[in-house]
Amino acid sequence: MRHVISIDQGTTGTTVLVLDEELHVRGRGYREFRQIYPQPGWVEHDPEDIWGSVTHALGAALKDIDPKSIAAIGITNQRETTVLWDRASGRAVHNAIVWQDRRTADFCATLKREGREARVRERTGLTLDPYFSGTKLRWMLDNVSGARARAEQGELAFGTIDTYLIWRLTAGASHVTDVTNASRTLLFDLHELAWTDELCAIQGVPRAVLPAVKSSAELLGTTRGVPGVPDGIPIAGVAGDQQSALFGQACFDPGEAKCTYGTGAFILMNTGDQPVASKSGLLTTVAWRIPGELAYALEGSAFIAGAAVQWLRDELGFFKSAAEIEALAASVPDSGGVIVVPAFTGLGAPHWRPDARGLITGLTRGSSRAHLARATLEGIALQNVDILRAMERDSGRTLSTLKVDGGASANDLLMQFQSDVLGVEIARPELVETTALGAAFLAGLGAGVWKSKDEIRRTWRENRRFRPTSDRARVAEHLARWDTAVAKA
Repeated sequence: MRHVISIDQGTTGTTVLVLDEELHVRGRGYREFRQIYPQPGWVEHDPEDIWGSVTHALGAALKDIDPKSIAAIGITNQRETTVLWDRASGRAVHNAIVWQDRRTADFCATLKREGREARVRERTGLTLDPYFSGTKLRWMLDNVSGARARAEQGELAFGTIDTYLIWRLTAGASHVTDVTNASRTLLFDLHELAWTDELCAIQGVPRAVLPAVKSSAELLGTTRGVPGVPDGIPIAGVAGDQQSALFGQACFDPGEAKCTYGTGAFILMNTGDQPVASKSGLLTTVAWRIPGELAYALEGSAFIAGAAVQWLRDELGFFKSAAEIEALAASVPDSGGVIVVPAFTGLGAPHWRPDARGLITGLTRGSSRAHLARATLEGIALQNVDILRAMERDSGRTLSTLKVDGGASANDLLMQFQSDVLGVEIARPELVETTALGAAFLAGLGAGVWKSKDEIRRTWRENRRFRPTSDRARVAEHLARWDTAVAKA
């Protein structure tokens, strides 16, 4: 029996799954790492912490696995988080700047004032926002002493987390990324499927730091010198976390969509082999490129989802475990008029307001911890209503079912409320770690473990379906209160 390793490198921790050819999970490892907040609106990671979390999780996942049975490694990652490192030593020249970070808001505003946004959106499918990698890379080049000169001389290497991990896994032999991660940088042309001089010039990024761009399922390098992993294992599949989840949810047909509830919440809809330009503030992105197929997607992102629950746990001390929020929120029949807009790091699609901040409205003397907990869960779901409305307008399709995954999709109260306010059915799979599953599928395709998408589709199994139950007039009132609160944020 051959095994595929899936490395799911997320915002707060790394999960490693080992799956056999029949998609049974045979090994699992997980390790959290530090979140660094140097200033309000700034978020960083130490790349060495990330690498340490990967090696620890690999060790835990592989402890009972025969090394000779490992057929391939797949990687999925927090997409826009940016690393810049020395090619000779492999050491980062600065902490990684995380996708949530807003420090480049002023630079993005400057580009907008210069009239650059329409051209950037036309070529990249993205908006000018601090979310994306290109502006973060520029900040490092301008603010780390000597970095720009060294980058222009080819001494430094840039990468999103997939690129950084491949570099470490291959002992520096491979400086590569895949099309899904490249499409999140503001430097990659969606139509040419290549870095372009024009986009690099707009962002102020030298071509010398950029990795080679590969497909999502092919040989990207082989392991060398990784603790507990044999040398020579092919790294055969890579996709950014949200595209990986779309693939792992078997959303292979145009119009199929999923929402991943992680640190943020992300809805992606497969739009087929042609990019769909959004008129509603959504992003156009590459969904995947595999042998014989290129797929695009529309995407809407809410920056804060599970992170709002962590805020209640870590900053306000509402509970010791994030899983406890469901019982606390269910102890009251509703949120008592309280609305939480979890815009702690700005508002994403379709608003794109980096200056927005979190907001609580509707508090009364009777408002309790339970009301605030329930309103926080509701705020996570209500953000997705704005995204889905925009997605339906752009695609010309009305969803009847939304597939869900990620940690918070295990929360039945949240999933039922999501179904109620969206007015669509919610389908939750048996394995909610579909981000990791997608990377395993891509690696298995790249290494020949699985032969086709049809073979993968047959493995997708539903755990539970949630159907809208609430009175639509009551939902409309709740949505109106939400719209008012968002306008204030």
